[in-house]
Amino acid sequence: MPFWAGGGDRGERRSAPAEFGRSRRTATSGYPGSGSPEVNGTGQSPQENAALERATGSRSPVPSQRSPLPPPLPSDPEPEPDHHLLPHRRTIAHLAKDSHGPVWRRRLIIAVVLGVVFTIFTNWRIGLTVAVVAAIVDAFIRSRNTAASAAEGLTSGAQRRTKKELAKLERSGFKALHIRAIPGSDQVIDHLLVGPTGVYAIDSEEWDKRLPVRTRNGRQLWHGPYSQKERLEHACWEAAQASDLISNALGEDIPVHPAMAVYGPAIPWGFAKIRDVDVFSGDKLRKYLRRHRAGQATRLDPPDVERIYTVADKVLPPKR
Repeated sequence: MPFWAGGGDRGERRSAPAEFGRSRRTATSGYPGSGSPEVNGTGQSPQENAALERATGSRSPVPSQRSPLPPPLPSDPEPEPDHHLLPHRRTIAHLAKDSHGPVWRRRLIIAVVLGVVFTIFTNWRIGLTVAVVAAIVDAFIRSRNTAASAAEGLTSGAQRRTKKELAKLERSGFKALHIRAIPGSDQVIDHLLVGPTGVYAIDSEEWDKRLPVRTRNGRQLWHGPYSQKERLEHACWEAAQASDLISNALGEDIPVHPAMAVYGPAIPWGFAKIRDVDVFSGDKLRKYLRRHRAGQATRLDPPDVERIYTVADKVLPPKR
């Protein structure tokens, strides 16, 4: 008899120790072919159940079927791939939106045209060589122009276009400074032009060509649904700052005319003064200066132009 059955009534049932009937089994024990005794739903072997029945005089309920396998623990969901760590795949849409796309297309067209021409008149080896050399030369020239523009702080196409237009006026006695910082602020003057007709602070604006430009009563400027009042006020402020700095350095009053050259949308007027700012299409910059020259009562002599230009170069440092 088991030791817990002695010394008491045979019908009395005592609780078994917690460790009794707990078999040591592996993950496959208790199942056919496992090499270990089967264990029923009570967690005891058949021999242990028979001994317990003889000791207690009662028949413990034994389930007719073996207890099913415990349900598997839920596994952790597979982590989603981090798209930031995946290699970037460039598609045709990405290439179409690339800012260097037009540059490469132009370079490819030049190389192909020259290669075909030389292939027709000579042979394919010379044509291929000429095409490769043409692409290399175009890349070299463009890289030098880009580096020069970056060194001067020219960051937009509108600023570069205005710079090219102003360079054509040097023979007429005009001298220009580009991307000049206003001391004591984080603002810059796109172009400061000094010439026979006076001094100008020119803003280069590149707007969406799909939106119309209109004005009202000489006080309002609209680009589509957007008011450009702040841009006009900012242009006046820049010109006033340049005028104060140059006048204080020379000890005389030097007025600076604010102007705005707009690129992109069509300007329905030739030249208009809106809130004291001359607004016109950037393509008409040189025509604007010739017209302004005709309306000036006084002119600056070459020595005056050089003197104002030298002082402006000192009081308005380049943007770094």
